[in-house]
Amino acid sequence: MHPNPVFRPDAATVLDRAAAIGFAHVFAATPAGPIVAHAPLTRHDAELRFHLARKNRLHPHLDGATMLASIAAPDGYVTPNWYELPGNQVPTWNYIAIEIEGVARALPDAALLEHLDRLADLHEPRPGRWTRAKADPAAIATMLRAIGGFAIDVSAMRGTEKLAQHKAADDRTGMVAGLRALADAMERA
Repeated sequence: MHPNPVFRPDAATVLDRAAAIGFAHVFAATPAGPIVAHAPLTRHDAELRFHLARKNRLHPHLDGATMLASIAAPDGYVTPNWYELPGNQVPTWNYIAIEIEGVARALPDAALLEHLDRLADLHEPRPGRWTRAKADPAAIATMLRAIGGFAIDVSAMRGTEKLAQHKAADDRTGMVAGLRALADAMERA
């Protein structure tokens, strides 16, 4: 995490942002060495949950393991040319990143289903969104045997929202214009 405290959000913001991003890189040390898995994430009050395929090589090592969830949001290079006085600046990177440490705890099926229902509720396009009620219960039961859900018993959270908060208004305006021009060019491509 960036050392400047101006970029550090409070704990509630960290959890809200993690849930809004909804996807984590889950790291744990295992007898086979460090392993990372990529998992959808949901928030249930103060608890974060995720799931993995049981065939994922990290899955058998997670229950009770100390783990780290790394969650990243949009990021981008910032050129000094976007600043009012570019000769007094260096290139940098703006980003949002979150680290959540804790112990992974296997979820019972009911909590796993709540997690999956929350995923669908948060991410399904509306109208006509998919819900579990549209699925065959036998098919859901079969699929549940193929995945395992986990909660993170959080011991530490860190966040960085490095979005040029420390820059002058004119510099921030130049950065926004530069990033907008890049987005416009991407749309035309």
